[in-house]
Amino acid sequence: MRSSTGLALGVALMLGGCDTLSNMNPFDKPEVYKPEVVADVPADRLYNEGLARMQNGDSEGATKKFGEIDKNAPFSPFAKKGLILSAYTNYQASKWDDAITASKRFIAQNPASPDAAYAQYLMAMSYYNQIPDATRDQERTEKAIAAFDELLQRYPKSEYVVDAKEKVLVARDQLAGKEMNVGRFYLEKRNYTGAVNRFRDVITKYQTTRHVEEALMRLTEAYMALGITNEAQTAAAVLGHNFPDSPWYKDAYVLLESGGLAPREDRGSYISRAFNGFSRVVTGIAGFGFR
Repeated sequence: MRSSTGLALGVALMLGGCDTLSNMNPFDKPEVYKPEVVADVPADRLYNEGLARMQNGDSEGATKKFGEIDKNAPFSPFAKKGLILSAYTNYQASKWDDAITASKRFIAQNPASPDAAYAQYLMAMSYYNQIPDATRDQERTEKAIAAFDELLQRYPKSEYVVDAKEKVLVARDQLAGKEMNVGRFYLEKRNYTGAVNRFRDVITKYQTTRHVEEALMRLTEAYMALGITNEAQTAAAVLGHNFPDSPWYKDAYVLLESGGLAPREDRGSYISRAFNGFSRVVTGIAGFGFR
């Protein structure tokens, strides 16, 4: 059974409708909605228009055209081409997240394509170009390294391998720089244990970076402050053995000497073990301008 409220509402609507009809001029014809029919633009035309805009430096316009291919003809051969070019034009326009999304979609849909390595490279570079200075969170740096590592593993013969390896070195140097910044902060606050943990990560994880020499000297400094002299001596000895001309070694040597000590390596120390088989890698890394 319908409630009285519902009935009243129904009657009111009916009355309203009757009133509207009674006021209508019988010679007036109600307007009939006619949906506008937009003809689909052929995929090849969209593709060529996108190419033309890309060549004219209109990355945003090109991206739009390539995106329309995916909407109008997702299964056409031009859709695959449009997707990889969409990743490229977004990259050119510094729309890093859009470039990453398009690259991931292309790889997921076309894992065996000859262009998959290029899509992986675009993704990695999009992360790489967002690497912040060493004082900030390094999530994008880690994602860049992971993307480059995947490129090296999945496409070891691609033309992007050499550049990917160089970019990994730079990104790892940035991660080491972040650890050094935190370690120095702890050192200044006399939180020597916290400082040791950060510098230890640098010498065990980032030995090929430009920060490893200072990290060894800072370990000497922190362990001296803690009174753990054997580790301080080992850090200085390892520093002198691997980087004899380093100014950081001179500082470590003077610091030990001020305490009546000299560099002496304890082979059982984690510091000594970390450098077993170590060979210095000379690179042109300049980092991102932050120490």
